[in-house]
Amino acid sequence: MGMQINTNLAANNTYRNLNATQNDLSKSLEKLSSGLRINRAADDAAGLSISEGLRSQVGGLTVAARNAQDGISVVQTAEGGLTETHSILQRMRDLAVQAGNDSNNADSRKAITTEVDALQKELSRISASTNFNGTNLLDGSKSSLKFQVGANSGSDSQITVDLSKANVSAIATNISGGDLATAGTKFAIDDLTALGTTASFTSSKDGVSTTVTTATLSSTADGSATGFQSVDEFATALKSDAAFSANFSVSVDKDANGAGVGITVTALNGGTLADGDNDDAGDGLGAGAAATALTGGVQFDTAEKAQASIKLIDEQIKTVSTARSELGAVQNRFEHAINVTNVAKENLTAAESRIRDTDMAEEMVKYTRSNILSQAGTAMLAQANQSTQGVLSLLR
Repeated sequence: MGMQINTNLAANNTYRNLNATQNDLSKSLEKLSSGLRINRAADDAAGLSISEGLRSQVGGLTVAARNAQDGISVVQTAEGGLTETHSILQRMRDLAVQAGNDSNNADSRKAITTEVDALQKELSRISASTNFNGTNLLDGSKSSLKFQVGANSGSDSQITVDLSKANVSAIATNISGGDLATAGTKFAIDDLTALGTTASFTSSKDGVSTTVTTATLSSTADGSATGFQSVDEFATALKSDAAFSANFSVSVDKDANGAGVGITVTALNGGTLADGDNDDAGDGLGAGAAATALTGGVQFDTAEKAQASIKLIDEQIKTVSTARSELGAVQNRFEHAINVTNVAKENLTAAESRIRDTDMAEEMVKYTRSNILSQAGTAMLAQANQSTQGVLSLLR
């Protein structure tokens, strides 16, 4: 190889290698200072795409876990209202059992009614005041609430909380009356001689009809007489019939003088009596037994109505129990969803970290290598530039 000064191949080669080393050193410094292996798409185009997808999942799961925790808070708020509803209904039931005793006089029954009325008002207040972030939970305005507990779209990422049974407003309405005919149907009896030896009653609830026809009714215990001298005798005969008493209760309606003028029949399951089927000539009450449907709700003016009230309150307690059971189950589901979400988040974060984060130890090895090569390359570039100085000796 000759001696040239215009083209110093050794210096050019050294400079090219030094430039590459400086580029590697710059990238190592960037990765060591940022802690990221991928600082731009050029660092790892495929890895960037994968890590961004994983990052979306991690972010979504983080928010989903908070959503699930909010769901637990909503469920606990609703159950708090239902817990007090249960307590109120249990107290009402105790009062209804107390009212079922004929040792109570009119004042005692009035006192019971006063307390139950106050408790009913509290049920209404609970239904209106139990809310979460402005959303009422127990007034029937929301039959269900949906919570996003997954990072993706679709029904699999949502949990629905059913609030249809947690309708304290409807319970308060049922207790006070509303549309239920629990208090029964009143049948006016003008002609005792028209009363038959059998009677038929039909009630319906939830689309299911129940018809009961009594056995031969008698005004005496031994069945020796079938004619009835009073409405009270007829009511007593109905109570003595096993089929009737298993499905209905009966009380006597009296006039101002205390004389029985009719009966009130109540379905024990809270069903509504079909008036048209119960007041015709073939039902045993006579053609003149006009029927009047009474409003529902608990009533304590007679022992019989107190009995029906117990049945109605039991229905409401059962409804609240079912609602609380469902809320408890969905709360457990939320807790499991949070656990699964946290595990998935942890593993996806680890996967994203392996792709995107810098292995500091490995990168420090690369940095040390590049730093040494940079210093060596700089020294060799100086030496390469000095190698052409020998030409000067030829020019002297």
